[in-house]
Amino acid sequence: MQAPLQSPRFAAALVLAGAAFLGAPGSVSCQPPPDPNAQAGGPPGAGRSRSPTSPAIAIQAAAAGAAIPAGPFQPNWDSLRANYAVPQWFKDAKFGIFIHWGLYSVPAHGNEWYVAHMYSPAGMAWHVEHFGPLDRFGYKDFIPLFKAERYDPAAWASLFKRAGARYVVSVAEHHDGFAMWDSALTRWTAAKMGPKRDLIGDLAGAVRREGLRYGVSFHRVEHYSFIPVPKVPSDLTDPAYQDFYWTMNHSDALYEKFLEDWVARNVELIDKYRPDVLYFDNGINGRNLDPIKLKVAAYYYNRSREWGKDVTLFSKGAGGVAAYLAGAVHDYERGRSVDLAPDYWQEDTSIAHNSWGYNNELQYRNAGEMIREMADCVSKNGNYLLNIGPKADGTIPDGQQLRLLEIGEWLRVNGEAIYGTHPWSVYGEGPTPQGLGNGARGLTDGMLKEYTARDMRFTVKDGALYAILFAWPAGGEAVVTSLAAGPAPAGRIEKVEMLGVDRPLRFTRDAEGLKVSMPSPPIRPCEHAYVLKITGLRGI
Repeated sequence: MQAPLQSPRFAAALVLAGAAFLGAPGSVSCQPPPDPNAQAGGPPGAGRSRSPTSPAIAIQAAAAGAAIPAGPFQPNWDSLRANYAVPQWFKDAKFGIFIHWGLYSVPAHGNEWYVAHMYSPAGMAWHVEHFGPLDRFGYKDFIPLFKAERYDPAAWASLFKRAGARYVVSVAEHHDGFAMWDSALTRWTAAKMGPKRDLIGDLAGAVRREGLRYGVSFHRVEHYSFIPVPKVPSDLTDPAYQDFYWTMNHSDALYEKFLEDWVARNVELIDKYRPDVLYFDNGINGRNLDPIKLKVAAYYYNRSREWGKDVTLFSKGAGGVAAYLAGAVHDYERGRSVDLAPDYWQEDTSIAHNSWGYNNELQYRNAGEMIREMADCVSKNGNYLLNIGPKADGTIPDGQQLRLLEIGEWLRVNGEAIYGTHPWSVYGEGPTPQGLGNGARGLTDGMLKEYTARDMRFTVKDGALYAILFAWPAGGEAVVTSLAAGPAPAGRIEKVEMLGVDRPLRFTRDAEGLKVSMPSPPIRPCEHAYVLKITGLRGI
């Protein structure tokens, strides 16, 4: 066993690593996150312009604090490439639930970025009208109103299981800086204020008792420069609250302290809850932050070896601007891979069009759209992580529950074509265009379209090919052109079934494709999409 990395040796290693990544092709500008306070023009004492932060700041922050446990993972990309593998449980799970829940659920206005909006000219008026001036009612004053008095983690976990999810990821801390777990590192935590309970720990236990995997999402790195200091009086300039807001007197020294705290909170979450997944938002993407995220990765993965379980990080961005160049599952926010991808990936999206957190004007998505998105992801070698936004009292709105249960009912019939599958040689076929890719976000077109029965996605498991039809054939016959006689896979199709129907279907195969007669009289075992199970082919 290798000795843990102690700070002096670790610091030297990171200096070398820093020199390497600064010269790496495709590296981005080595600057701190954009600081809106630098030009905010706030009152005396508020954050103003500051010198560009050297990458040495992150190197020094990484060298401080807990040592990396002994193990095969070292804080560099080569080590992650050599030792990391996507967990098999994650590949098999396919569908997870994401949860955005926090102080922003109290005003329930706009979205989960309320803390930034309320101090900005665009959102200030609404806040003042409903809660009062910013120096009398700041964001911190939502804490006593965040009571979670009807929070029932066991009921949440039961709902997620009935929805067909196999893993759950909840936001442990968003950009607002309020910790949802029982932290020893800050007083601004749900265990000490507001609900006065460990919201993360309670849910972790309930989810795992249902046999599901549990992970956390940590968005804190954006917090340092997320809240704009307005030109009017506000609580952001009160020294009594700077350990919450971090808005005053920005400097290299303060930023280093903030990054040290970011690492320490990750270490605490890892050790306290042993998460199956650890998710970071876009704020960690910059190459200048490589030292701290490499330390966290090595710490997390070596700890997981001690626990005897396989875990993974989720990483945003693509190519040279990806947060993790190795050692993580690539995550598309509200987007998907355009084509079948060789490396495993995930889409995270929300059950509402207009917010991740709860608000009073949520525009809910259609369950059929989300089911088709899930099928599209799985056919292209990906997972589907669907977000919900609970209310401040700890209840999940009926509109969200109904959609989750509708997805769960579809998976009860058709889960065989989703869980534990792998892609075929082509992801699907059909005349309906899927749209164009949008850079690192991939395919951002929704799937609330008029689909035909010729639009379908394919998955494979245990020698069976599954064709997921996005519409019911109007003429009573489904045609799979990818299985046309001649160039199609080897083997003789022996049987075609529809999941949820208790008898085989009649079929023929010619140069136009596999032609399958739908059940007669028409028996639709579910809504939204219908699955043909095709057996007898070889080499799929």
